[in-house]
Amino acid sequence: MHQFDAETADLLRAIFDFTGVRLGFDPVPLDGPATPAELSARAGRTITADGIGGRRALEIFDEVLSRACISADHPRNLAFIPAAPTRLSVLFDVVVGASSIYGGSWMEGAGAVHAENETLRWLADLAGLPDTAGGVFVPGGTVGNLSALVAARQAVRARLAAEGRPMPARWRFVCGAEAHSSLYQAAMVLDADIVAVPTGEEGRLTGPLLAAALDDLAGQRDPAEQRDPAGQGDAAAHDGVFAVVATAGTTQFGIVDDLRGVVDVCRDRGLWVHADGAYGLAALAAPSARPLFDGIADVDSFIVDPHKWLFAPFDACALIYRDPALARAAHGPQRAGYLDVLDSAANWNPSDYAIGLSRRARGLPLWFSLAAHGTRAYAEAIETTLATTRAAAAQIAARPELELVRPAELSVVVFRRLGWRDADYHRWSDNLLRAGFAFVPPTRHDGETVARFAVVNPRTTPADIEAILDTMA
Repeated sequence: MHQFDAETADLLRAIFDFTGVRLGFDPVPLDGPATPAELSARAGRTITADGIGGRRALEIFDEVLSRACISADHPRNLAFIPAAPTRLSVLFDVVVGASSIYGGSWMEGAGAVHAENETLRWLADLAGLPDTAGGVFVPGGTVGNLSALVAARQAVRARLAAEGRPMPARWRFVCGAEAHSSLYQAAMVLDADIVAVPTGEEGRLTGPLLAAALDDLAGQRDPAEQRDPAGQGDAAAHDGVFAVVATAGTTQFGIVDDLRGVVDVCRDRGLWVHADGAYGLAALAAPSARPLFDGIADVDSFIVDPHKWLFAPFDACALIYRDPALARAAHGPQRAGYLDVLDSAANWNPSDYAIGLSRRARGLPLWFSLAAHGTRAYAEAIETTLATTRAAAAQIAARPELELVRPAELSVVVFRRLGWRDADYHRWSDNLLRAGFAFVPPTRHDGETVARFAVVNPRTTPADIEAILDTMA
């Protein structure tokens, strides 16, 4: 199994042929799901005692399995938050796999870690964080948010312990009502409570709303608990609040919270601010969108998923800390005799900054594409998607049968087809996918089924949008 022979060489050529053909499609095929019974019948049994051979396994993947997977990078895939990896990032992902690099420590992957850190530095600079900021690439936003919250809670624990003060009976963190569902998963893993602040029709967590929510929590304290001399109260000591999570681009609507207002409130109260920018913070690369993120330079940590809107393959989330030492105190180094050789503060071990030890160098495909194309190309590509989003909103507003649910934000447009019920949206969406034309599943807002576009592919054009909208007439 571990030798390179003539059969392996032949298979290598076949794999690159498959890759080349797939990358050469314009557009790539959309494809669609199949039932378990259909896949079992078409693929047959693939795991056998003697093996079916690489050629046959590749044929089954090409002709059966891959065609039962929806292409995230199709220009008319506007579902959830799709993907649009550059051709070079996809090709380099093959190189990363073939290189067999362990990306968890400097000792074993110094060159890869150096390249990843240069990429993280670009993102930190876009946000305006200090030169000392740094972080790590993790599998996705869920792990990124959880890791940042672990660091935030540990920082508060260390401060309270240093001051000889008691720990709260329950820990909790605060976010807006439109925050991502991964935060509720994080709360379960942390065994912490989540306080979701109602944000009303705007859907935006603001400084005043946050201050009022924190004041309300303070009002629930035991009257015997005293406020600190500054008069602000210590939320961590009394309320158990260890962090506030602001969302920089909600998945449903693309809404960016009032980052400046949130940061100001948290600074007054000594709270860690984490920005969940898994989708939206990629827009920092686009000059036209930067004003939306005023305040991001003052957060304690943030995430952004390059596999969403920075044109990298799955799975890559950049997690960046203002003060990486606080993250290292929470996450690393992991203790074991065989790991002692890695315990060096002089070296940057990625596994010290997030949950997990074993990791692939998942930031390298983004690094390669950035290095090859230059950052200006990224800015232009994101500006293209923003322009397409504005065109989509304008087309919807011009059609009497359609109505925007709210103004488009970032690259998300949510709208309704007047007169349609739940079943109409689902029938329309199913027909589009069945025809291999588009993937646009509906969403729900305030109990109503509506349509939603998420534009992150610069190859999506206003003409694509028009063609989809025509099917709703």
